Amino acid sequence: MSNPVWGGGRFVVDDADPAQSVTPEDFSEEQLMLAETVRAFVERDIKPRDADIEKLDYELTVRLMRKAGEIGLLGADVPEAYGGLGLDKMSTTLLAETLAPASSFALSVGAHTGIGTLPIVFFGTQEHKNRWLPQLASGELIAAYCLTEPGSGSDALGARSTAVLSEDGQHYILNGSKLYITNAGFADLFIVYAKVDGVHFSAFIVERHTPGFTIGPEEHKMGIKGSSTRPLFFEDAYIPVDQLLGEVGKGHLIAFNILNIGRFKLAAGCLGGMKEAIQLSASYANQRKQFGKAISSFPLIASKLANMNTLTYVTESMVYRTAGLIDESLNHANLDGEDGGLQAAKAIAEYALECSINKVFASEVMDAVVDEGVQIHGGCGYIQEYKIERLYRDSRINRIFEGTNEINRLLIPATLLKRALKGELPLIEKAQTLQRELLNPSPFVAASATAPNPLDKPIAICAAVKKVFLMIGGLAVQKHGLRLEREQEIVAALADAMIDIYALESALLRARKLALREPDPQSLQHPIDMTTLFAEEAVERAGQRARTILATLETGENLRLQLSVLKRLLRFESVNLSALRKRISARVVSAESYVGL
Repeated sequence: MSNPVWGGGRFVVDDADPAQSVTPEDFSEEQLMLAETVRAFVERDIKPRDADIEKLDYELTVRLMRKAGEIGLLGADVPEAYGGLGLDKMSTTLLAETLAPASSFALSVGAHTGIGTLPIVFFGTQEHKNRWLPQLASGELIAAYCLTEPGSGSDALGARSTAVLSEDGQHYILNGSKLYITNAGFADLFIVYAKVDGVHFSAFIVERHTPGFTIGPEEHKMGIKGSSTRPLFFEDAYIPVDQLLGEVGKGHLIAFNILNIGRFKLAAGCLGGMKEAIQLSASYANQRKQFGKAISSFPLIASKLANMNTLTYVTESMVYRTAGLIDESLNHANLDGEDGGLQAAKAIAEYALECSINKVFASEVMDAVVDEGVQIHGGCGYIQEYKIERLYRDSRINRIFEGTNEINRLLIPATLLKRALKGELPLIEKAQTLQRELLNPSPFVAASATAPNPLDKPIAICAAVKKVFLMIGGLAVQKHGLRLEREQEIVAALADAMIDIYALESALLRARKLALREPDPQSLQHPIDMTTLFAEEAVERAGQRARTILATLETGENLRLQLSVLKRLLRFESVNLSALRKRISARVVSAESYVGL
């Protein structure tokens, strides 16, 4: 991880070192104790009041948030110099995951500590930090992030809110509106984006009682009902000039880089939700009897639990791998210097596409896991008395939050290509080298399902799907050039290929790192089984995806040639997936919870 050439997007062209990859098994005793403190707080203070929180009791939520501030939860990302804990991203990711069972309250905390507070942590002046960070860390002040407008959602730079400097030069006069603002009902401090003179996209710190600033009524939502979501209105709201955040016209650096962290933290929250859904579902499946047996003994139910656990394991692997990468990037930035904000932005942007990958994968896996959880619960899963019903409703927003999954899918390959064109990674060179190799009709030996090392085949599959991505991506760039961004279906398919690669490689790195510590394969059978299962399914997806893209790029003899190359690349012996699922589900059913090791 200290290798300076390693960076965002590199996973598609190079192989990472398992020993340097960060995994959940790397948690220190201190980190685990901190997580236990949060877990106890959720069980003691949040869950008994869950029904009242869901009724949108502002006073209760604020009181509980201040209690969270007392145990350090709100100041995890705030430097110690300003009353926070100054924890690394590995630790704050663990906290976000552990807080997830707090449901709507977890969202209120996440919006405050992440997108609400981090803009000041990374981009605030010394005066901003001294003035507001201690109170944000304690919960004395609650923060909100205000980017979306009625006419601009994913197109953030299309915002119409404006800010004009007053004649005396002492204030910016803000006009416009914002929509769907989390924490708006009780927040004290708002990070608001507007265009100075209608042109220069900029960020401002706005206090709640600013004249000309009003807050609209609560939205009636499908889920996350215990979180406040309201519109904001600005009519000649006078904002002191010293509450400009960053520089005029540089608001995009704040908005997009804070969104990167927001996307990543969202994935961590989804991970915690998945684990809760597995615990609820496995426990219910053991208790529910049909035809004289617990439904957990039925193969179709067991298969669901195996898939749920495997996808959660893969998510966990990629989330903590990414946390380690972001920590490493931030460690190389001088955040205390005059240009600390810019250095922070650059460090975070280094792994922007990985943040998008985490967001898309985790939010869609969460939806799949809670959907299967409802199915396992049967009719009970549709009843509000059972928590799985709530998880199902609450989960859906995650594919919309922090940039829709469609927008993030477009960003992933676009960001990769931009990095390549800047010379930051050898994508084009690797694709060209691969094309030359594929034209050479050398024999191709399929990886055996009975290889000496049980991870040999998943490793071979990972290498193969990387080659398929380079092959298809290279052809797409050759045909469309920079106009490729207009071919959104191709771009989205390439994004899905990258997501699968990152997810599979993350699970592999974790299993291989475990093997370095414990050479006995039998003791590692569970992570090996899950990694193998995901690899087998990933290679099937890679083949189908590549055939679909090839049919849009080639015709006739060229298409047949490319399909034959694809078939050669993905020639693997079949494995008994049913046996894998039975072994995985047996462990989950026995534990009645998520099982990682």
